[in-house]
Amino acid sequence: MAKKDELGKQGEQLAAIYLEAKGMKIIDRNWRCRHGEIDIIAEDGSTLIVVEVKTRSSRSHGTALESVNPRKLSRLRLLAAQWLATQPRTFEAIRVDVVALERFAGDFALRHMRGVF
Repeated sequence: MAKKDELGKQGEQLAAIYLEAKGMKIIDRNWRCRHGEIDIIAEDGSTLIVVEVKTRSSRSHGTALESVNPRKLSRLRLLAAQWLATQPRTFEAIRVDVVALERFAGDFALRHMRGVF
């Protein structure tokens, strides 16, 4: 597995642990369809949370948070609708969050942006 893939998997695992510690329930991970992938799908009470996880080991291409652009957020909304179409239950609300992790000198800094779109 490439270093980038390992870093991404590690970031997703840390994000899942963080979200669960905040009281959210992880209901799906790495859900894929022909239009793309949702990193983490969680629920917070009656709210569906679609989570994009971005992990970086440097800022040479910008911060992890900056890498989630409006085009990516639009795609996440489309993916959320497609995931919901496969589910027997409904949610009162849907929210898109970003968990951005940056690793410097072996330590991770985590930033959670709620309701980014």
